[in-house]
Amino acid sequence: MLAERQPVGSSLTSEAARVASDVDALFGHYIGEPGDGRSRLFEAMRHAGIGGGKRLRPLLTVATARLFGIDEGRALRVGAAIEATHVYSLIHDDLPCMDDDDFRRGKPTVHKAFDEATAVLAGDCFHDLAFEIMSDPATHEDPFVRADLVLELARASGPNGMAGGQMLDLVAEGQALEIGAITRLQQLKTGALIEFAVEAACIMGRIAPEARTPYRGYARDIGLAFQMADDLLDHNGDEAAAGKRLNKDAAAGKATFVSLLGEERARQQCGMLVAQAIDHLHDHGAEADLLRAIARYVEKRDR
Repeated sequence: MLAERQPVGSSLTSEAARVASDVDALFGHYIGEPGDGRSRLFEAMRHAGIGGGKRLRPLLTVATARLFGIDEGRALRVGAAIEATHVYSLIHDDLPCMDDDDFRRGKPTVHKAFDEATAVLAGDCFHDLAFEIMSDPATHEDPFVRADLVLELARASGPNGMAGGQMLDLVAEGQALEIGAITRLQQLKTGALIEFAVEAACIMGRIAPEARTPYRGYARDIGLAFQMADDLLDHNGDEAAAGKRLNKDAAAGKATFVSLLGEERARQQCGMLVAQAIDHLHDHGAEADLLRAIARYVEKRDR
């Protein structure tokens, strides 16, 4: 059941908490205790998917949906499907064969809390859950809209999106990449799913592709700003606040926006991208305030 909707002017903190609670409730509906030999798998999924995390992607979908008068419950379902894709990627990225991380969102990673085989299956199941939610008639009454959502989620998360970006990241270790290569890597690995979180609301609202330019511009800019802020956080953030291991990229010999631009210039560039993202919303009034607040948060976040 969705939490009671608050006014558009309510704070980003309360909006984010409400969306996070709604996502947790929806995940809980799908991954309750099965009472059989799958219990360990479902427990691992709850460990990874319920509680913690910024829920930025579903928040972006809900915030963009407001611009077009889309039912918030349906927007939340789309956002949760995108979040499920994000959770699967985190589970797999943390595995020893990838980034080999011990902590995520302030608790042990799934392969540490359970085992590697269970972690692989939990990630696989979140990947499948994303498409189960997205293709359900409860998400949208129009089968053509649902088909478009499924198609674009697959593109955003596959070899021409998030997974392709992760591959570029894996082969980047020890390489002297220039700024264009780093930008492309991050636009795929991090930006593609963030961009789709905004695009998905446009699809639900049946906004013509040629009319989506400002929303795509907003999403592209905050996606890149998010990664710059992440690099800054990895460079000099607080591990307790972040809930994960920091300074990983430097230890792995990976080029980042901070290593290429320097801390101060990277911070300035991040601010410029956020300002640019907000400017893309100039045709909207108060209904876009949550999107503006999200953009500002991306620049200032500490986790």
